[in-house]
Parts: sequence; C-alpha cells; structure tokens
Amino acid sequence: MISITTADLFDGYGIAEQLFRECLYPWQIIPLIREYAMRLTENMPEGYVRLCEGVIVGDNVRIDKSATVIGPTVIGADSEIRPGAYIRGGVIIGKRCVVGNSSEVKNAILLDGAQIPHFNYVGDSILGNRAHLGAGAICSNLKSDKSSVVIHAKSNIDTGLRKLGAILGDGAEIGCGCVLNPGTIVGKGCAVYPLTSLCGIYPPNSIVKSKNNIVERE
Repeated sequence: MISITTADLFDGYGIAEQLFRECLYPWQIIPLIREYAMRLTENMPEGYVRLCEGVIVGDNVRIDKSATVIGPTVIGADSEIRPGAYIRGGVIIGKRCVVGNSSEVKNAILLDGAQIPHFNYVGDSILGNRAHLGAGAICSNLKSDKSSVVIHAKSNIDTGLRKLGAILGDGAEIGCGCVLNPGTIVGKGCAVYPLTSLCGIYPPNSIVKSKNNIVERE
C-alpha cells in the first residue's frame, strides 16, 4: 500500500513546519491553514515585512500591480506573483515560488519552489517543494453533490471535509490541462501526462500516462 502520511510526501515544511508536524496526514492540515496564516501575519517572523493588513512578505518578493492579494497571506522570499494573479486569503507561499498570470489560490500552501504559472486554480490544497502545475491544470476542491471528500484507496478514507483539493508531494509534475479531482494525492516525483483526469492516490516516482496506465519512472 502506498504511504500517504505528511512525512512521506514532503521533505521540508518551511515556515509552516509547526503546522505540518502536528498532522499525521496532509488533509488534516487543510482546515487549519487560515488560522495558522493569520497567526503568522499577527506575529511576524524574522525576515518578513508587512505589505498591508493581513499580508506579510519576505525579501525580494515581486508582486505585479495587477495582482490581488487578500489576507491572511504569507509570501516567502524571492517569490513572484505575476499579472492577474488572485490570492484569496488563507494562503502560505514558500520561498522561490511562482503564482502566475490569472492563477487563483485560496486556503492553500505552496512549499518552497512550487509553481502555478499559468491559468491554474489551487483551492484547499497543498503543493510540495518544487511541485509544478502545467498551464490550465486545476485542483478541483468540491464534489458536485457537496458531500464530504473521500480519498479513494484500497480502503476509502472519508476526510469529513466538504472542500479538499489536491495534495502534491515534492517534485510532482502535473501536465497542462489536467484536472485533479477532489481528494487526489500525487506522490513525490510523480509526473502526469497532459489532459489527464486524476482521482485517488498516485505512487511516487511514477509516470501517469492516463488514469489506469501508470509506469515506474526510470
């Protein structure tokens, strides 16, 4: 069985370390993100400055004038928020991250080096260190019947969460136009072909050519 604990998916947690270490499974982090981000903005860590009420940023953060950033939001050093980006609050962005043109983020964590550069939606999700979404990839976070999100494994896991997007391990690569259905978990170093609809758990160091065609990554 593929392990899906927090420690199995991420090697480092950056400024959110305390939050990650409190939760055995990553989806347990989701309902805690907003409050944790708020505490960080109220008790500003060393190396951050207050951009405006509820928003703190590290050194050399670049935010385009057409971007919208709503608190509580934390943006780490050397990250870039590009034109038209919409950060809706309850967001923790690590160092050297990219939130690109027309991408939308809410109640989510992007660990160091994560990139959502073109027309992406990331809601109620966690992207691991150096994880990358191709253009137009979407983390869907709400089931059509509004029931709680179930993670589909050998034994299905009812998370009890009405909203849960995707959990991407460190170095995961998601191809252009993919849809990650609610509760999708992608392991470390997993690469997904473009235009794939994902649902369930995908193993680390694998290549997902389609939902049912998964091979080991050489």
